[in-house]
Amino acid sequence: MSDRLIYMDNAATTSVRPEVLEAMMPYFTQHFGNASSIHTFGRGARRALENARKQVAAALGCEAREIYFTAGGSESDNWAIRCAVEAKASKGKHIITSAIEHHAVLHTCEYMEKQGYEVTYLPVDEYGLVSVESVKNAIRPDTVLITIMAANNEIGTLQPIAEIGKIAKENGILFHTDAVQAVGAVPIDVNAWNVDMLSLSGHKLHAPKGIGALYVRKGVRISNLIYGGAQERGLRAGTENLPGIVGLGKAIELAVAELPEYTERVSRLRDKLIKGILDNIPDVQLNGHPTIRLPGNVNVSVRYVEGEALLMRLDLAGVAASSGSACTSGSLDPSHVLLAIGLPHEIAHGSLRLSLGNDTTEEEVDYVIEKLPGIVENLRAMSPVNASNLFSF
Repeated sequence: MSDRLIYMDNAATTSVRPEVLEAMMPYFTQHFGNASSIHTFGRGARRALENARKQVAAALGCEAREIYFTAGGSESDNWAIRCAVEAKASKGKHIITSAIEHHAVLHTCEYMEKQGYEVTYLPVDEYGLVSVESVKNAIRPDTVLITIMAANNEIGTLQPIAEIGKIAKENGILFHTDAVQAVGAVPIDVNAWNVDMLSLSGHKLHAPKGIGALYVRKGVRISNLIYGGAQERGLRAGTENLPGIVGLGKAIELAVAELPEYTERVSRLRDKLIKGILDNIPDVQLNGHPTIRLPGNVNVSVRYVEGEALLMRLDLAGVAASSGSACTSGSLDPSHVLLAIGLPHEIAHGSLRLSLGNDTTEEEVDYVIEKLPGIVENLRAMSPVNASNLFSF
């Protein structure tokens, strides 16, 4: 076991930044009031809550009243899909999504199918890109919602959200995007993107777990997510997670302010890591678009090696990585994303995701480039699989 620890699983979750924790701490102890109370403690809590709402809104280019706080990205996705289409049920029961969405979207769409809705799952190309033309062709008179993710959580491909949003707007169809991986990593402008709803999650951008938000464009009707009190304009009852909300506000403010520097530095490290892997290990394929991808995402398929074995060996070498989405890491099935881009099962099983972040250093990238070839060579030497029996790329 290595005595060094390198974290390259930022797509799964990120650390809470010291500045974020510092902003949160008073709301656990000193300013602990309920934001619905009218006394001094409650009014102070309300001011902090609404300030965080303004911070999130500023990051997305929208109005503060268009931001609703949630418990995270999955909740935001569920709320957007279930409650928006319920409000539009009189118009129709057809939803358009893609085959590579996060399971928070896919499983919600499957639930809606059980409620009598029809869902079109659009295919993607070999890079994981959704065709704008395929979206246009899938629209029907009874289409009520299009939901396409902004950036894929596994392979990092960025989707043409503004172009899809334009088509949705021209056809009077609600457009939702799961931007959980994109917020804090790429510039976001809900108006330029023509999105009606957008989901985000705090723990992907150095805020704590258990806090997220849903942007809902003014004038879009959605039904209640939780019934009870009047919190979040009566649509999501329950006392607000004030420390988490304050943390999300601070984290997203920092992310936007530092975005140009972050993009330049992390993209450079990403490209160095990709080149180092492809140049030093034979029979490896980069997954996702080579350039239209998240700054910190590296996803490769390593032939003749199981992804789980790679992860365990990297962990022993002190490197934390992933074989795909953390939400499905307990599954033995190959990634639905990798299958959707055309990889056969045996190659999809050998996937490795290294996701870089704010804290990733050049020394850490060099260490992975140094260690990974030997790990792969050792695993291949022990593999009972005959390379000649496998398909080539």
